[in-house]
Amino acid sequence: MSKAGKGGSDKLQQKSPAEFFAENKNIAGFDNPGKCLYTTVRELVENALDSAESISVLPLVEITIEEVSRARLNTLRGLGDHARVDEQLYHDYESEDARKKRLAKEAKEKQRLEKLAATKGEAAAAAAAADAARKAADGKKAGPARGTLFYKVTVKDNGCGMSHADIPNMLGRVLSGTKYGVKQTRGKFGLGAKMALIWSKMTTGLPFSISSALRKQDFRSQYELDIDIHKNAPNVHSAAKLPNADGWHGACLSLTIEGNWSSYRAKLLKYLRQIAVITPYAQFSFQYIAEDPKSSLKLTFRRRTDVMPPPPKITKHHPSSVDLELVKRLITETKATSLSAFLTREFDQVSKALSGRLIGELRSGGVNASTDPKQLSSQQVVRLHQLLHEVRFADPSGSHLSPAGEYNLRLGVMKELQPELIATHAGDVRVFEGHAFIVEAAVSLGGRELRPGINVYRFANRIPLLFEGGSDVITRTATKRINWGSYKINQSSDRVGVFVSIVSTKIPFKGAGKEYIGDDVEEMVSAVKAAIQQCCAQLRVKIAKALALREQQQRRRNLTKYIPDAAGAIFTVLAAMAGSDPRGPKRRRLQDSSNLLQQVARKEVVQATLEKKLAEHVERIDTDMALEFQVAQGLAGGAAKQQLWLAPLCDKTHYGPELHANACVVRLLH
Repeated sequence: MSKAGKGGSDKLQQKSPAEFFAENKNIAGFDNPGKCLYTTVRELVENALDSAESISVLPLVEITIEEVSRARLNTLRGLGDHARVDEQLYHDYESEDARKKRLAKEAKEKQRLEKLAATKGEAAAAAAAADAARKAADGKKAGPARGTLFYKVTVKDNGCGMSHADIPNMLGRVLSGTKYGVKQTRGKFGLGAKMALIWSKMTTGLPFSISSALRKQDFRSQYELDIDIHKNAPNVHSAAKLPNADGWHGACLSLTIEGNWSSYRAKLLKYLRQIAVITPYAQFSFQYIAEDPKSSLKLTFRRRTDVMPPPPKITKHHPSSVDLELVKRLITETKATSLSAFLTREFDQVSKALSGRLIGELRSGGVNASTDPKQLSSQQVVRLHQLLHEVRFADPSGSHLSPAGEYNLRLGVMKELQPELIATHAGDVRVFEGHAFIVEAAVSLGGRELRPGINVYRFANRIPLLFEGGSDVITRTATKRINWGSYKINQSSDRVGVFVSIVSTKIPFKGAGKEYIGDDVEEMVSAVKAAIQQCCAQLRVKIAKALALREQQQRRRNLTKYIPDAAGAIFTVLAAMAGSDPRGPKRRRLQDSSNLLQQVARKEVVQATLEKKLAEHVERIDTDMALEFQVAQGLAGGAAKQQLWLAPLCDKTHYGPELHANACVVRLLH
């Protein structure tokens, strides 16, 4: 019994969801200022993509991060400049002794640089001076605010927009959203944008600025709001309806937060590059505006295709995936008045005939097809839930999933990395615990920005995963479960890119931040391994062809290199024979067969003629060997046979130099 129950002083308290997440912000990926900046951009970008895809519009997303100085922030917050009363209270305070030590150290460093310039040159001295300046700047950033600044983050899209009346609750109330149905979405609980707003309120106190318009709407909704964290309710500062003369639709969200661009710059750019890989049908414009214009940055990830994945369809719960509480909620909310109708209406893969068989298993508990599900006793509900997990149902169809597709995945990788070779594979729909999932994979060789070895890129519901990769099922499978050598790939020296995308209504994330997928789901391990192996098998054929082509080119170069020497030696022999006794047996045979010696004597055949004939012979032999290799490879790979009909060669029939079929090329040699 608690102290409160014994008459103690402790008081029973309740916390709102917003207050809980504000105190445990690491659960949503808001660990530190740098990670908070990264997560804010990520959440707003993914909301923008979902918004555009929901109306089948090619996404156009504009991201801006603008540095905000403390002086400017104070102006935005209505604070004036305040003179310091006690300098010793502040982090940047420097005592007289500390100042003398610093000046002495700087003088000593200056002497060292002068000596370095005299011995090793100005370039080495300049590099050392730059390094010293950087260290000095880092040393001045003492205290807990080291490296952190304030940033205004703005993300604009061309999506469906938000209804004017719904905006306060959609952005100002934690755990309110539109994505709770059984279908694949990037977000699920409506938490990301709200957490960004909570972080903004905790660090700057400035509100969220929202501009939005629905399609064919003649006005734009303009809001400024924040969250009442204790009540988990929107706090609207201003709301207005502005003219929308240009017919724009979408949303533009802007907020000011504390962050750390310098430490998370690489992660943010890596995220944008990977989101461009998995969504090549979207265009991203990124701009970083620094107070020093030299540090500003502008990037555009252009659209590569206008083919979008089919949108996911809302489906019903699969019987084997529901828990007891969900069964009770479905019974409470259903409009069905009979148990038979309830089973067929609320669950996927339950036909009328199957529902009758299920009810037959429940008859011993006193229920029948016409029983009202709301009249079931608690024991009968428990028995129904138990039955749903014991019966073997057909697997979900996967229509509620929206994978990127092999075409888009291939285009995305080629656009961003420009590899030398690439192979892709899309697996079939698989199931774990009643939840359907699809694994897609691409494996590339070569390309820019890849280190030697296995470079793993992970995606979950078309979202890049950049953290905690060591324990992820994709990383562990790619590095520990694939025998790369059997596919003619060197795991240590080749630059290998492994891209794996998993889509599902339930991704088995591990850890509070949902940054990696568990390695303990056997079905997912098997699917990831199979997808990577399928890509590797395709690459093995391509690598073998590339090696054969390289050998062919090398062989041709070697033979061609000796043609002048061989032709010269042969011509010397022929010239000697042409001037020798015509009654010799060898000369007699050559004269009888081709009259070659007479042509040499008349200078109709010279050394250049022999070189030309030898080059043609090398070309013919090389082509024949290449064709034989291709035929052997096709037969070994089980290539399908195709009949190719040739018409008789006559005056009315003319063949080009090559006849092309789906699986071969026929070259006519005259």
